[in-house]
Amino acid sequence: MLWILGLLILAVLVYVFLYNHLVNLKARIENAWAQIDVQLKKRYDLVPNLVETVKAYAKHEKQLFENVTQARTAALNATNLKEKAKAESQLSAALKSIFAVAENYPQLRASENFKLLQEQLDAIESKIAYSRQFYNDAVLEYNSTIQQIPYNFIASIHNFTLKEYFKIEETEKQNVKVSFD
Repeated sequence: MLWILGLLILAVLVYVFLYNHLVNLKARIENAWAQIDVQLKKRYDLVPNLVETVKAYAKHEKQLFENVTQARTAALNATNLKEKAKAESQLSAALKSIFAVAENYPQLRASENFKLLQEQLDAIESKIAYSRQFYNDAVLEYNSTIQQIPYNFIASIHNFTLKEYFKIEETEKQNVKVSFD
């Protein structure tokens, strides 16, 4: 009788350990997403300064500035991972366009303010890329774990579901086309 009680206690302890491991993995994903959000917020805050700096030199590029502003607004208003990824792709493309246009304005490229903004944006972009990688690594570990025995039993009982990866849109993989017509 004592050995049955011992097995029952052992089973409960194993169950608790497995459940807590899943909770930890899920929390890691949430933390990784929060880190992405922090870096994206920094980028969103930097975009208006960048636009205003470029506007001072490239007044006739009105459509470009509107595209950047719209992309920033869409990114700020995105409510789920899929919307956020799409909006981020659009914002990245719009920012690439700004830097492509800046190539035609030597005074702008020489501006200390523009250089500083460009350096800050480059640093933030690197942190965003790292944060996305960390998030996707956390999703990989979590998704793999909840599909493995015995975790899959506990995951199904407690409704642990697969998470989506942060993927770039096909449009972001393409070269940015800039027209000066």
